[in-house]
Amino acid sequence: MSIIKSKELVHEYIRRDEEGNVESIQVALDHVNLNVEPGQFISILGHNGSGKSTFAKHINALLTPSEGTLIVDGMNTSDDEFTFAVRQTAGMVFQNPDNQIIASVVDEDVAFGPENIGVPTEEIIKRVEKSLKMVGMHKYKNHSPNKLSGGQKQRVAIAGVMAMEPKCIILDEPTAMLDPDGRKDVLQAVHTLNKEKGITVILITHYMEEVVDSDYVFVMEKGKVFMEGTPREIFKDVELLKEHSLDVPQVTLLAHELRKEGLPLPECILTREELVSELVKLKNGGYVYGR
Repeated sequence: MSIIKSKELVHEYIRRDEEGNVESIQVALDHVNLNVEPGQFISILGHNGSGKSTFAKHINALLTPSEGTLIVDGMNTSDDEFTFAVRQTAGMVFQNPDNQIIASVVDEDVAFGPENIGVPTEEIIKRVEKSLKMVGMHKYKNHSPNKLSGGQKQRVAIAGVMAMEPKCIILDEPTAMLDPDGRKDVLQAVHTLNKEKGITVILITHYMEEVVDSDYVFVMEKGKVFMEGTPREIFKDVELLKEHSLDVPQVTLLAHELRKEGLPLPECILTREELVSELVKLKNGGYVYGR
């Protein structure tokens, strides 16, 4: 059974005047159909305004459908009876970790979530230790979050969600405010949770390099799912993506341009290691450009 299933999901942002009359309606999600299986690492791409962050908020029941349905682990998010359980099942990590970190000590902050859902104190202590170790922040447990780097703060935010033991984690552009090292640290921690703990991960991002190791990718545009497939299936059509003003990983674009210049490289190279390997094969095979 799918852990996330949207069926004809519509969300409208309605603007009203001071008297309550409707001034405008903006359709942010336009009949979205999307399935996520347990244990998958899913990436959702799209421009600002494409609807990807609105969709993320639906998974955590921060928003509910204007039309259609969204089911999280068998629970309809439109049913108020399930709101609490949905938020325990699907934990949310936002773009700015400072918006989620509220305590003055790291381990107290990680404990905040499970305390709010009534977890016994002894169990909270175990969860905090376990979560901090999983994201590589255990040695900072007695530190002030204010003295951590952006990447470290984001890992603490992830640990805080992990301590609630969700089946699914949604990360809404979690690396947008981080430097390259911070982005690498956060992604490594998330992939570890996915592979070693079987936690379903939904990554909302506009950094194409971040989705290369995903199991499946959805590309959104104007509130609709515009493309879907594995990373290799998505990024093989470089020209189509460019037509829609979407990027591809830099190494994929480089390989694509080399192919256009006549180098017999395979389609859709996704990593530097792949590109180097293929170039070495050409060299060892005696290939000379221009012949």
